[in-house]
Amino acid sequence: MHYLVNKTSRALVALSMLALAMARLSADVVETKNGARIVGKVSGIDGGTVVVATDYAGSVKIKQSEVASITTDAPIAVRLASGDRIDGRVSGGGNGALQVAGASGPVNTTVAQVSSSWAAGQPDPSLVRRWAYQATVDVNGKTGNKEQLGTAAAFRAVLKTPQDTLQFYSAYNREVSEGTKSADQFKAGVDYQNNFAGNTSWYVRDEGGFDRVKDIKLYNVAGAGFGYDVFREPKHLLTTRAGLSFRYEDYKNPGTTDVSAMGLDIGVNHEWEFTNSRIVNRLSYVPSFEDFSNYRINHESFYEIPLADPNWKLRLGISNDYNSKPGIGVKRLDTAYFTRFVLSWQ
Repeated sequence: MHYLVNKTSRALVALSMLALAMARLSADVVETKNGARIVGKVSGIDGGTVVVATDYAGSVKIKQSEVASITTDAPIAVRLASGDRIDGRVSGGGNGALQVAGASGPVNTTVAQVSSSWAAGQPDPSLVRRWAYQATVDVNGKTGNKEQLGTAAAFRAVLKTPQDTLQFYSAYNREVSEGTKSADQFKAGVDYQNNFAGNTSWYVRDEGGFDRVKDIKLYNVAGAGFGYDVFREPKHLLTTRAGLSFRYEDYKNPGTTDVSAMGLDIGVNHEWEFTNSRIVNRLSYVPSFEDFSNYRINHESFYEIPLADPNWKLRLGISNDYNSKPGIGVKRLDTAYFTRFVLSWQ
């Protein structure tokens, strides 16, 4: 009897060790650039973070930029920065190289080109349309030798998927210095972009408003054309645009000639996220066909950093509004420096 008990115990131990070995053999493995090896189950990749579910430490989050290799024991769904989706087992070749064994054959890529991942056969979570909202506000003032008060507020709503982006936005800026208005501007607009073929897109946009300091009772700029992503990575995007526009400006002063003309619509959008901060640069150039010396240039650049609450951020930036043929008594260039609080939510 004692012999049978010992034999049974040894068999159970052997089976347990075999099961443990099989579990390890069938587990996913993530290797980092500094040589660390995390064994578990890759539960997802999103926003530059690889999440691995482990038995010994729960969910482990690793910066995607620090990952050298990913190997999965079962198929997962992978979306690349190009927008392509592949379902298959992932094997790592080291130094950031990856291969996804898709149904149409293996696809070679890199860790950096993986935009996101989720369970194989399931819908792409990013295709579930959700609105993202953003509100900004800043107030600045001065008393003493001079009296100055400035207020600005803006709102933006974005509905985004890997294939298209719809944005609504509005902003108001007012500043009074020594009893005289130095800024009184409102704008509202809509912008839609559809990436119909990889890095190539088409877009339509429209923006209107007023600028009383610049003597503009009402303005409107509508544009449509094509865009191209010079590079399109999970945290780095550079998009150029070229198309046609219609520009309208109604001036209060009867001595200023109103603008109502077709023209070009040229634009550049650059967004770069690193660590927890972000840099954004936007530029638009709208010349008139009737007179190419009559054009508008709008520029905005800002640096955004998170505060203690991740929904709140601080934005430091500069904006320029240049009109080659402004109203009577109005300067061509307006430059504004700003510090704004930003609230984001979904």
